[in-house]
Amino acid sequence: MEPFDLIIIGGGPTGLNCAIAARTRGLRYLVLEKGVLVNSVFRFPTNMTFFSTSDKLEIGEVPFIAHGDKPTRREALEYYRRIVEAYDLRIKLYEEVLRMEALPRQEGYVVHSRRQAYRCRAVIVATGFYDCPRLLGVPGEDLPKVKHFYDEAHPYVGQKVLVVGAANSACDVALETYYKGAEVTMAVREDELYQNVKYWIKPNIENRIKEGSISAFFHSTVREIGPYTVVLNTPDGPLTLENDFVLAMTGYQPNYDLLARLGLPLSDDEARFPLHDPDTLETPLPNVYVAGVVVAGLETSKLFIENTRHHGELIVGQL
Repeated sequence: MEPFDLIIIGGGPTGLNCAIAARTRGLRYLVLEKGVLVNSVFRFPTNMTFFSTSDKLEIGEVPFIAHGDKPTRREALEYYRRIVEAYDLRIKLYEEVLRMEALPRQEGYVVHSRRQAYRCRAVIVATGFYDCPRLLGVPGEDLPKVKHFYDEAHPYVGQKVLVVGAANSACDVALETYYKGAEVTMAVREDELYQNVKYWIKPNIENRIKEGSISAFFHSTVREIGPYTVVLNTPDGPLTLENDFVLAMTGYQPNYDLLARLGLPLSDDEARFPLHDPDTLETPLPNVYVAGVVVAGLETSKLFIENTRHHGELIVGQL
């Protein structure tokens, strides 16, 4: 195996940014991505618009030109594709990383993918969190009617839809499907919607609930999902509702299974972030780094594309 200076696990915006830094510094690098290019962005809702302006998403000093004040998912996919072309980045798609082993005498690592093994001096783990939904853990969750990734409203026209969750995604999905003709019910674990729901969403969803256009059950959780029903645990006891689709907008988490197979230890607090030096982003494994939103673990609202863009240059500068 001809050794690389650097293997980057994850082909999202952070992984691409790390690759740009590596290429600029003359390192021999390779990006391994288990899915499509910027897989997390690809799985965003079809008609999604970013909360951030395009200039805050730019990487590699390549301008991100959008038609509106805030770019769409489609524009972002095109932008990152052009980034790869502009820098001629070395990236292998549909190549999932399985495990990693350290070589003796700190001579580097061997990263094993489904296709082959790669020897390298250093590794950056930039796997994000959006690919791994937080599951409900109830019977029937594996039915085809249950979706953990929202696509678009059209499949739910005229259908009885249960939206699970109370944060931005859940409120946005409830409103969009309602306006397109779905009969929408929400199941909210707490006694109210998430207080930090975006200011342009929160009054709308609260008014729709207040007027009864969208039904909402608070202090309620999903108990069981059937082919044509869903059972909720409510303060008044179990409640069975007719149901066609369950849209579980319950959030996402890092790929902890992969982190374990890579040998990366986690913090013992609720955040469960990969242990790392906050100044260098190096983990307890020598020359193994974390970058991007995976750094925050379960605190998924702490880091974003725009405030992790310096991670690539920070790490590669040390290498």
